Amino acid sequence: MKTIVLPIWATEILFFLILLIACKDARESPKSGAPKTYLLVHGAAHGAWAWKKVVPLIQARGHRVQAIDLPGHGDDQTPAETVTLEDYVHKVVAMAQAQAGPVILVGHSSGGVTIAQAAERLGTAKVEKLIFLDAFLPKNGESVFSLAATFLPPLPTGEPAFADSFIFSQDQTTFRLDTATVAHFLYHDCSAGDIAFAKANLGRQPVAPLATPVQVSDAVYGVIPKYYIRCTEARNGDMTEMAKNRPTRQIVPLSTSHSPFFSRPQALVDLITGF
Repeated sequence: MKTIVLPIWATEILFFLILLIACKDARESPKSGAPKTYLLVHGAAHGAWAWKKVVPLIQARGHRVQAIDLPGHGDDQTPAETVTLEDYVHKVVAMAQAQAGPVILVGHSSGGVTIAQAAERLGTAKVEKLIFLDAFLPKNGESVFSLAATFLPPLPTGEPAFADSFIFSQDQTTFRLDTATVAHFLYHDCSAGDIAFAKANLGRQPVAPLATPVQVSDAVYGVIPKYYIRCTEARNGDMTEMAKNRPTRQIVPLSTSHSPFFSRPQALVDLITGF
């Protein structure tokens, strides 16, 4: 085979072109590596609005992100009293399947159960990892309510617990959070503006999704990498033992209330995108 020897001037031009392409790629690539797709799932009585500070910060890093309104929450007009866990899961699965490539599911609080069941449906090829934000981390057959009974029992001192702020409807199918106490339990380190915003947007929480056990397997949900962010100053319940209910790759403390998406969104995004 004949060897082609380029003249020095041609070699220099080629090197210069390669350098330009490399610099262009570096500018266009996300700051934290290859672009990822994050789906953010809110907790009880909240909506996609809870992630209003987080979404632009993730996007600024070159990633794709969608904050989901679960059925009956936020802008989703499904009657809350009719909503089931299956409805939650169907919404997350549909959103995930609409994305190109694998997704990372992030679940806050009771949203942990939702992303666990959704991951089982979507499978290991579609779900890259699960991130539980001070969330319920279930085994097969466990629900939000059963996990709360195990890991968040009433305080021995008899002082009010977060569950005491649930105001149930007459038919017991939904509840609201008591706005007189919610700031203490969920937003004590948040700004007055964020607390007012949250109180104005909190909605009715369907009971059925919290009472329904997940059906997950070791072969699918069990092998998807899991990461846990534990809010160490949360007043709604200590999730230290909850975070150990399933094997995780990493448990990371974050010194915030249960709502770091309001109080420390940058620190939260550093963790979410850093796993």
